[in-house]
Amino acid sequence: MSADLALQTYHQRVTRQSAELASYSAIALVRVALPDTSQQGEFELERNYAAPHDLQFKAVRYTGDGFVKSNVIARLLQSEVDHVQKDDPSLTAISNANYKFSHKGSTDVGGRVVQIYQVKPRKKRPGLFKGRIYLDAHTGSLVRAEGSIVKSPSFFVKNIEFVQDYVDSGSFTFPTHIHSEARARFVGRTIVDVYQRDYQVVPTPVETARQAPSL
Repeated sequence: MSADLALQTYHQRVTRQSAELASYSAIALVRVALPDTSQQGEFELERNYAAPHDLQFKAVRYTGDGFVKSNVIARLLQSEVDHVQKDDPSLTAISNANYKFSHKGSTDVGGRVVQIYQVKPRKKRPGLFKGRIYLDAHTGSLVRAEGSIVKSPSFFVKNIEFVQDYVDSGSFTFPTHIHSEARARFVGRTIVDVYQRDYQVVPTPVETARQAPSL
């Protein structure tokens, strides 16, 4: 499909997923390395989400330095829980309201033909980024997002760069891997890789998803 149609289809998919996704579970593997202190850690967890504001993690196993677990990974997970519970997802969505899109051609990512778009945030808001997104040229689904966060959500972290890949599960799209690098106060350079797999999805019943709000 054309670049304009792929982008339009992507926005439609996001809106539909927001309305139709009731809950999901997945296995998350978080790997953190602190090169400046030669510390590292790996945490495997069960991730459980229920729309719209419930996210819970259940520990499976941890290996590595205790400092990394308590001061980096635990804070990372808690910040994600807080974001789901307290924040309006529309404020950080990759949408026309938050970004300007410029088509930059097409390429191949993991064997998929994708349309490339440069994205520039309309406001300097925590959670927004400047960089690029890659949309499947046949389905309009998000394949990859990459760039730098324009405003850090934390006083303790700055210069956040990331690449995030996505996978389709039925009609829904979920993150499968994010690689990020940042500078954190007191610990220096921080490298984080989060892998997510084995998605189990529960869609909202059709009747509920289509029901109009009561007047």
